[in-house]
Parts: sequence; C-alpha cells; structure tokens
Amino acid sequence: MTDVIHLLPDHVANQIAAGEVVQRPASVIKELLENAIDAKASTIQVYIKEAGKILISVIDDGSGMSITDSRLSFERHATSKIKTAEDLFQLQTKGFRGEALASIAAIAHVELKTRREEDEVGTCIKIEGSEITSQEVCVTAKGTSISVKNLFYNIPARRNFLKSDTVETRHIIDEFQRVALAHPGISFSLVHNVGELFNLPASNYRQRITNILGGKSNEKLVPVNEETEILKISGFVGKPEYAKRTRGEQFFFVNDRFIKSPYLNHAVSAAFEGLLKDRAYPSYFLYLQVDPKSIDINIHPTKTEIKFDDEHALYAILRSAIKHSLGQFNVAPVLDFERDPNLDTPYNYENKRASTPQVEVDRSFNPFKNEALTSSNFKSNFKKESSSWEGLYTGLQSETIGNDDVDVRQIEFESEEVTGNLFGASKTEEAQSSTFQLNKKFIISTLKNGMLVIDQHRAHTRILYEELLKSITVSAAVSQQLLFPLVLQFNQQETELLKGIKDSLEQTGFIFSEITSNSAEIIGIPTSISESEVEMLLEQLLVDFQNEVPENNFSHTDLLAKSLAKSMAVKSGNLLNFTEQQHIVNGLFACKEPSLTPFNKPVFITLPVEELEKKFM
Repeated sequence: MTDVIHLLPDHVANQIAAGEVVQRPASVIKELLENAIDAKASTIQVYIKEAGKILISVIDDGSGMSITDSRLSFERHATSKIKTAEDLFQLQTKGFRGEALASIAAIAHVELKTRREEDEVGTCIKIEGSEITSQEVCVTAKGTSISVKNLFYNIPARRNFLKSDTVETRHIIDEFQRVALAHPGISFSLVHNVGELFNLPASNYRQRITNILGGKSNEKLVPVNEETEILKISGFVGKPEYAKRTRGEQFFFVNDRFIKSPYLNHAVSAAFEGLLKDRAYPSYFLYLQVDPKSIDINIHPTKTEIKFDDEHALYAILRSAIKHSLGQFNVAPVLDFERDPNLDTPYNYENKRASTPQVEVDRSFNPFKNEALTSSNFKSNFKKESSSWEGLYTGLQSETIGNDDVDVRQIEFESEEVTGNLFGASKTEEAQSSTFQLNKKFIISTLKNGMLVIDQHRAHTRILYEELLKSITVSAAVSQQLLFPLVLQFNQQETELLKGIKDSLEQTGFIFSEITSNSAEIIGIPTSISESEVEMLLEQLLVDFQNEVPENNFSHTDLLAKSLAKSMAVKSGNLLNFTEQQHIVNGLFACKEPSLTPFNKPVFITLPVEELEKKFM
C-alpha cells in the first residue's frame, strides 16, 4: 500500500493561510494599516476602488525597508516583530506572525514600493499569486506604498462569497475607524473611487472621536480616567440620554489594539444600570493600558479577542470607574454629605425671630347680600330682587314660560349608559368575543374545528409590511405634520445612506426639510408612529441597511418595508384590547400571505379539536 501523506505545495499552503487572514477586502486594509503604524508612520493614506475588489492602496511615510527586507517580507512567518516565543507575551506592536503579506500576495496582484530615509533610491517588487515577477530599483518617497489589485483573482469561489460593494465598503470603514480611533496622533485619510470619505488630522482622543462621528458628538461624551497598579483606563462614555438602540458606537482598545469582549461590555452595562431606557445601549470609547505579560493576544487570527490574567479585577475597576465618572459629571444621582455654604443663615439674621404673618379677614362679608336674580327662562322684563337666599326660589312653581304651564315632573331625560370603553363596546359584546390575549404575546381565536394561536408581533409585522410596500410602490402614505421640527444627529455615513433612501421614506409618510452631513430635520412622520419612536426607528433602519444593503431597486424597497414594519409593529408584552385584537386578526387574513412574516417565519398555528382531545386521553 502506497503512502498517502505528502507535503502541500507552497502556493496551496499560502492560499489556505490566506483563508484565515484575508476574509474580505477589509482584512487587507487592517493588516496594511497595522504594518504602517508599526513602521512609525505619521501620515497614512488609503485608496480603494470598487470596495477594494479592484484596488487597495496604502501609502505611509514610515521607516521603509531595505532591498533584502522588502523581498523577505513576503515569505511566510517572516517578521521583525518577535524573535523568541517569550516575545509573544511582551508585544508592543500590531503584527507579529509574519503571515499578512504572504497571505495577501497568494491571492492578489501586489506591488510594493519602499525606501528608507538613508537610501537614495527605493525598491519596487511585483508579485502575482506568491510568485515574484519583478524586482527593480525605483524612485519613490520615504516610507512604503503597497497596492493590492484584483483580490481573490485566482480563487473565484472566494470572490463570489463577497457581498455588494456597499456592504464591503461598510466593513472597510469599520476597520479604518477602529485603527484611526486607536491612534489619534497619526493623520489618516480614506478615498473611495473618487470621493474622500475621511480626512483625519493628527489630534487627541476627543477630537478624533468628534471628527469621525460628527461635531455634535462632543457634547455627548463623559470622560473616564482611572489609574491602578494593574490597569489604566482613559476614554469616554456617552451620556445616558444619547444611548442608541444599536451597539454601533462601542469600542474597547487594549494597548492601542481594538478588541471585542462581552465580559467587559457587561461591566459597562452594569455601570449604566438604572440610567438607560429599555433596549438601549450606551456608547463608549475606552482605552485600557495593561502589562503585556498579563494578556494573551495570539488566540484568534484577527487578534480581536484577548485573554486576561485577572478578568474579575478588570471588571470591578472598569465598572467603578465609569460609575464614578457618571456621578462626578452629574449624570448619575449621587449623595453629597458636604455642607453647602449657600444654605447658611446670614449673620444679621442669626438672632432674629421669625415674624408671624398677619391675615386680615372681613367677617361682615356676605356674597348673597343685595344680589339680583336674573334668568332668561323667566318672562321678559321680569326682575326680582331678593334680600335673602330664600328669595331665589320664590315664584318657581307658579312661573310660566310663554302661555303654557310647565310641569317639571313630566320632563323626560335621555339616559346614556357609561360603558368605560373607549370604543363603546358593551360588556356582553366582550363576553361573546371570539378572541382573547394570552400572556401579552398571543391572540387566541376560535375556529369551527379547533383553535387559532397568532403571534401578535409577527402578525402586525406582516400587516404593516404589505401596507408599506403598497405605500412605497403605488401611493404615498398619509403624513402627520409636526408642530416643531425634529432634528436628529447622525454621522457622515448614516446621513449619506439616509439621502439614498429619502425618496422611499417620504412615500411611507416621512417628510424631510433638510439633511446635512451630521443631522436630519424632520417635519412630518407617518400617522402610525409617535414622535418619540422616530429616532429609534430610523437608527434601526440605518443599521439594517448597513448590514444588508440591497443591490437593486426592488430589494431596496423590500428591505425598507421589512425594517420599518419590524420596528413599528406591536411588541410582545403589549396589552391589547378587544378592538385591537380584532383589527390584527382581520388585517392579517386580508394579507396576501398571512401565514408567514416577511422574514419567512410562521405567524400562526392551528390546534384541531382532535389534537386537544388526545391531550385528555
């Protein structure tokens, strides 16, 4: 029997390694930006075309490389960051595995130009699929310029798994923002096709956050600073009143490296306990400095997950620091036991007694004295003065109106039954109703041969979805005008996306008077939502579009209707009266597809009598 184990060729091994390192164009951006930062660059420029599928170019003014280093940098596991295994626990740099450039070169056309400051000329290397096609001397500026073209050109299956250009651009912007937020002292710029998305000058942390998220974000930030023996915390948290319905603005940086940590995120949420609305998430930009020996970064290919030696101590310190900052800046209620000098009694009032207030009463006042009784029901020109209250009732029995006598006892009054129901439904009607609500989540209705159980949220979502589709494609919905314009704050990417769906939103009932680079002014909203729900609804809509941006107009309209219907639908836990239950049931079965939600989930189930009888056997 022949041997079956053999060594893989280098180009195959490189492509397998590239699958771990390079998942999409954003992965290439991240690796190249980190290399530029490790090269001590002060200015980094990023250019992309068609969401990085055609071109990714990163230019820096860092230290550059020699001829030998530039050639060796594309070999697997070639790095200048570490030399021994012990160096993994004393990392001060971004990259250290030596896989990035080798993996990128295995699946793209790469061109590298680099020059050190002491060299007169630089080096230009061109690589296609791990094979070096040329290496020659060139004239270039100090630093490194690397261009990655035709990503995944030799792996068509991987290229087919990439999302639309808008989605991939969103991932690139996310990676760019994470690196830029961690290094405010470096100037960054990002150009997509021919449009400049970001131009961030060197600044401090607060200015960098404001430059990325918009000018209005400055007033939303509360500084956090704490220094202990095991941890140093700096950064900012958002004020509770500006909390969002999504987790978009949540950033943890450990030793200037972006990480994801559900455990530390829980510590932040615990610090905001009691200050946030239901289903709201706080914003935070927290920079943690710890001893490199106390963390392990090398546990995930993307290096976004870290192991800590003592997570419990970090949890307690982080929660306490945020609570202290919220209380210090009067965001959270605090107890102040210090004496307020403003409440002290002035010296000249020290021995002065309080004076008793004087109240004067006119004891001879009588409101009924010398009043004249006048009534339009009496005969014309009939006036009678009375000196006492008994005179008010004189002549009522003998008084007549016109020429006919009036007998008060014969007057009949219409009686109106007070039902206590806003819709006027009687108790007998409710008792005979065929629907009732179970657990504030399901609507139970009777059938001829069994029972119908309807999920109220999913049913209402289906109803609103079809109504919104009709409004967008056929006729515009009715809008209610706002007494005062509603101004909402968004960042630059959100406002650009909002401009793209503005026409479709106006078909659903929204009316925008102005959309700037950082805000949107709304003067009309759909009649089915309240003003307090607008911000949450639009935030969720923008998140849905950022995660799944459609490529054609039909899917664009479909996603818009789905997102709005999901946000506007009645939620589980809401109490519905009889009329509201009937409205959902009747509206559901008037839909074209009542059995499924827009997300292909079942709306209702039926329980035949036969199945119920089996339960009692």
